[in-house]
Amino acid sequence: MSDRKLLVFPFLSGIVTLFVIATFILPLIFAGGAFSLAANSIAGIILIFLFYLATSFVVIFFNVGLISCVCAHMQGKEMTIGEGLQSAFGKVKPILAWSVISATVGLILNMIEDRTGAAGGIATALVGGAWSLVTFFVVPVFVFEGIGVIEAIKESWSLFRKTWGESVVGTVSITFVFVAIGIIGFLLVLATLFSGNILVFLAALALFIIFVAILAIIASAMQGIFVAILYMYAKNGIIPDGFDKSLVSGAFGQAPSNQFSPGNI
Repeated sequence: MSDRKLLVFPFLSGIVTLFVIATFILPLIFAGGAFSLAANSIAGIILIFLFYLATSFVVIFFNVGLISCVCAHMQGKEMTIGEGLQSAFGKVKPILAWSVISATVGLILNMIEDRTGAAGGIATALVGGAWSLVTFFVVPVFVFEGIGVIEAIKESWSLFRKTWGESVVGTVSITFVFVAIGIIGFLLVLATLFSGNILVFLAALALFIIFVAILAIIASAMQGIFVAILYMYAKNGIIPDGFDKSLVSGAFGQAPSNQFSPGNI
């Protein structure tokens, strides 16, 4: 609320991501099932990898800009949107390297899930959850510390393990809160059907789509801010003013000793 320009980064990320999707969707439509992960098509796998790579790069790029502005704000400085984007441009190499790694892991997990059914889905969910914990701080690490991606992955896991331990379960989910709000909004849209007026329903549906877009932008900005705050706490034990100490220190809770449960923050 004190730095609303941070909302610009997820907004730009969403716009550029839609452009990327539009760029890739036409060959996927015209090719039919040729580009399915389940098909043994090298060209299809390459195309889907490039799609993962492009979308990953866009999201990570604007996250770097966001986190750079958060870092400056927490240090009592002001960074403009342009300066945040300039900071992201200055880190294009690690952003691209991290995008390649993220796209590769995502592609492999999706290929395994497509080929192994429900059992594979459970296994990939567990592996994906563990991977998300190991790499939770990768972006803020190379933003704040200016190191390479491999070193950032190692540092990310080291910080996470040192602060919250090796067996954890996520106890805070920003996305869950916004999904719940969205569900309430959708139910209100469905309620307009009882009015018997299709124009009222279409108007409510249009407003709901705009509402969801706004929720997504706010949720993405809050998630980026929270990750930056968690990084500062894990690195230096510092919690900036205005943030609940118990929320930060208890962002991840200990899982039962006889149960493996990946974080889902």
